[in-house]
Amino acid sequence: MHMSILEVLLLGLVVGAVARFVVPGRDPIGIIGTMALGVAGSFLGWWIGKGVVGHNGVASHPWIWAGIGAVLVVLAYRALAGIGYGRRYGRRFGRRLGSRW
Repeated sequence: MHMSILEVLLLGLVVGAVARFVVPGRDPIGIIGTMALGVAGSFLGWWIGKGVVGHNGVASHPWIWAGIGAVLVVLAYRALAGIGYGRRYGRRFGRRLGSRW
């Protein structure tokens, strides 16, 4: 299956938006970031799916594997960016939690 660049970007936008909706919390990225997360997640999901169920299994359900990959990319992005930790707990790597530290 050959896709044009516009189709890949549209798929990435849809899959990225669904992945950001499925994973709770706020992300400070815009539409371009959502598109990038969706496209990266689609590639990751395709690669993982080919290893798990083979090429034919992934080709018959590409949206499912793209969604799984996009959710994994959103979770990895949040872990690397430090998003999801509230002010109550502070950030990582030595920031103060309160006035007694």
